Amino acid sequence: MIIRRDAIEPFDFHGLTIRDYTAGLETASSFGVMTVPPSASHSEAWSRRSDKTYYVLAGSIEFTLDGTHMVLYEGDLCIVARGKHFSYRNPGPNAARLCIVHVPSFDLDAEVFVD
Repeated sequence: MIIRRDAIEPFDFHGLTIRDYTAGLETASSFGVMTVPPSASHSEAWSRRSDKTYYVLAGSIEFTLDGTHMVLYEGDLCIVARGKHFSYRNPGPNAARLCIVHVPSFDLDAEVFVD
């Protein structure tokens, strides 16, 4: 299966621009690419269902994982195990781009937003 970037319509999720390459497909995992503009953030959340893997394609992102703060740069990877609390934000002047993989695939109903 080949999925072309131009075939994916990006959508806004609380200020983040996401291209969900596997939306609507019956796959064991899901894959997306997101742009995190300067000052944008993802509030604290955790998943009842999926492990999440974030890979930084460009820029940097400030991540909090179970209370531990870290900055991720281009080429860095962060794995968020199911049930672990996380949040992130882009405090920098440039947009950051990240790949995100959910295993099993993403299900919004299984996501818990703390705020």
